[in-house]
Amino acid sequence: QVQLVESGGGLVQAGDSLRLSCAASGRTFSSATMGWFRQAPGKEREFVAAIRWTDGRTYYADSVKGRFTISRDNAKNTVYVQMTSLKPEDTAVYYCVVKDGIMSYQPSRYTYWGQGTQVTVSS
Repeated sequence: QVQLVESGGGLVQAGDSLRLSCAASGRTFSSATMGWFRQAPGKEREFVAAIRWTDGRTYYADSVKGRFTISRDNAKNTVYVQMTSLKPEDTAVYYCVVKDGIMSYQPSRYTYWGQGTQVTVSS
C-alpha cells in the first residue's frame, strides 16, 4: 500500500520561504511522476509542480514559476518543493501526489494522494 507523508507546512508572512517534503513508501517509483497540487477554500484543486522520477524533468504552474522549485531524493523516495517569495494567494492545503507514467496537469490522473499540509501566508 502506497503512503505519502507530507510535512513542512505552516504559517508564514508574505515574502517568506517554506519547504514542503513528501516521503513515499510502499512500492518503487522508478517510472512515476510525483508532484504537488493545492486547494484553497472555495476553489478547485490546482496543479503546482511535478517532477519526473526517471530524469528529474520538472514542470510548474505559471503562478509559481520562478518562485517554487521541486526536487527529489531518489534514495529517500522523497520529493520536495522549496517555496520562496510566498504570497497570500499561495495560501492553501498542499497535497503530494504520485502517478505512474507521464506527467499530467489534471488531478484526476494522479492515483495516490497525501493527506495534505496547510500553508498559510499572511500579508
